[in-house]
Amino acid sequence: MTLNAYEPWRLITRLQREFDRGLAWLPNVDVTEDDARYLVRADLPGVEQKDIEITADQGVLTLRGVRRFEKRGEARFLRHFNLPENARVDEIKARQVNGVLEVSIPKQPRIEPKRITVEAA
Repeated sequence: MTLNAYEPWRLITRLQREFDRGLAWLPNVDVTEDDARYLVRADLPGVEQKDIEITADQGVLTLRGVRRFEKRGEARFLRHFNLPENARVDEIKARQVNGVLEVSIPKQPRIEPKRITVEAA
């Protein structure tokens, strides 16, 4: 009878190695909000501006791109975010500074309800 050692983390370790070899990459992303806009910040160290694609379609913001390595090839990333109803899709702007992508999504101005006074008859 052959005894095999039970190693519950073997599969996870193998998957992590495959992930690290460049099959996929999931960059860290922070989403914040203030009175005027939503701000999506993605950590993209080593990703060139030409390798980033941002789209807004049917209420979904998509960030995708490629990080290239000299020896290991490349790692692709893809992130989707549902846009709120008050997002001004036509005015979305993006910039990349020091390996951080910032996507600014302006909000529609809030329309206050109109108060109607009741007149005496």
